[in-house]
Amino acid sequence: MKLKGSEALVQSLVDCGVEVIFGIPGGQMIPIYDALYGRTDIKNILMRHEQGAAHAADGYARATGKIGVCFATSGPGATNLVTGIATANMDSIPMLAVTGQVGTAALGKDAFQEVDITGVTMPITKHSYLVKKAEDLPRVVSEAIYIATTGRPGPVLIDIPSDVQRAVIDYKPVKSVSIRSYIPIREATGDAEIEKAAKMINASKKPVIYAGGGVVSAGASKELTEFAEKANIYAAATLMGKGAISDKHPKCLGMPGMHGTVAANYAFRDCDLMIVCGARFDDRITGKIYEFAKNAKIIHIDIDKAEQGKTIKPDLSVVSDCKTALKKLIPLVNAKPEGRWNKQLAAWKKEYAMKVPAEKDKLLPQYILAKLSEITKGNAIVVTDVGQHQMFSALYTQSIKPRTFLSSGGFGTMGFGFPAAFGAQVGEPKADVFAVVGDGGFQMTLQELAPAVEQKLPVKILIFNNKYLGMVRQWQELFWNKHYSGVDISAQPDFVKLAESYGACGIMVDKPADVEKALKKSLAIKDKPVVIDFRIDPEENVYPMIPAGMSVDDMLISKEDK
Repeated sequence: MKLKGSEALVQSLVDCGVEVIFGIPGGQMIPIYDALYGRTDIKNILMRHEQGAAHAADGYARATGKIGVCFATSGPGATNLVTGIATANMDSIPMLAVTGQVGTAALGKDAFQEVDITGVTMPITKHSYLVKKAEDLPRVVSEAIYIATTGRPGPVLIDIPSDVQRAVIDYKPVKSVSIRSYIPIREATGDAEIEKAAKMINASKKPVIYAGGGVVSAGASKELTEFAEKANIYAAATLMGKGAISDKHPKCLGMPGMHGTVAANYAFRDCDLMIVCGARFDDRITGKIYEFAKNAKIIHIDIDKAEQGKTIKPDLSVVSDCKTALKKLIPLVNAKPEGRWNKQLAAWKKEYAMKVPAEKDKLLPQYILAKLSEITKGNAIVVTDVGQHQMFSALYTQSIKPRTFLSSGGFGTMGFGFPAAFGAQVGEPKADVFAVVGDGGFQMTLQELAPAVEQKLPVKILIFNNKYLGMVRQWQELFWNKHYSGVDISAQPDFVKLAESYGACGIMVDKPADVEKALKKSLAIKDKPVVIDFRIDPEENVYPMIPAGMSVDDMLISKEDK
């Protein structure tokens, strides 16, 4: 059939199973938005800032496992996507960003709102396209989605000049994708390496599992849990891997790293074998490299060969997605009885369990999050922004399944939390979705309250309001002689009135006795967002904490540690 390029783009997205788009139009996107007009097989959600659109697409992808799609116009619209694209890239999230571009005749001539967005985003995308022929659009869309969702997932960008959008083509759906230069793998490691891994596991006395976001991406939570149970091995899951093994599982040690649990960090320090599943040895996990798991042999299972040996050289590389590798390992590992090592881990887990401080007159983030987990029983989707509240959330909320704890890990993007929760709510409309944000990060993307009200999304936004850029303040307190420079954000709006002005529900809580009532009230509201302004203690810090570049032996376990 005859279609304009813009129509071919939209039809290709529909043919590839895309159901929703987050974006903002502009001059060079008008043909594409005209092609969306009146369609009922794909939903267009108008955001208020392109960064919000990118984070919403990201949150949608994290919550559903499907590709998230965002649209922006040329120039500033496209560059406003950059932070969101980089966030998705660092965390291996499948995203498709589509941008309008000036006409092909104007390319490279500094035309109005022209920017080389494919060049700008080359380091932060898995691949990018500048489409100069409308006939290429169906193929390019299919390839882009295929690249974004296979192998190690990531964002892909398609830049489409305005004349390409208007050109007419004979549209034919693309039935299959084959790219000579891109052949994604599920496994490249043979059975010999898997058998060697099993022998190493069976021979070890003090093994531990280090599980990352690759377990979630591969849909390998069931296999990871079965592996841990059969081999009787404790597992620590990173910020990106939270929920890969239920936080309520007796073999779960919680999160390792800079703000990880004591039990997880001690396990990493003292193990003799580390089985790394879908993780990349992030510096927030390793700390001082030459002190990290220095007495352990390392098996590294990862689908991305480039990660093997990039930071830490493993004793055995297994290039495979986690699901495939674990399925092969499970029959080969021995069922072990409880030994001295597991008893030690259980003792550390009990001794250093995350407890809510006994402060009756202060509103503490730990108490709010513990109460949230108690009320939701770990079944809610919790989406965090970046800062102290993010680490408190990782430590004090319980995730019992994957894709229910969403956070910007590698890029640490303030402003991510609320729009990502927006996208998660769109993708999982029946879920209870909570955005846990700081008063600093929320103010970066709070304009997305408008579309949240328009779409009647019952997202619950929990503002941990300490009137500071809290994590920076904590570092300044501990390591910079309390020189609180540039962190006081006490000049801020009345968040309750702000929420109400958008048509959302606003609640203010400043004492512990009102926390449960406010959370339950938010859960009862099903047709609009709810903003709860929690006035928390301004000087509460996150512990445990390993100072940057230090080792587990330097860990600060409580505020009393020097």
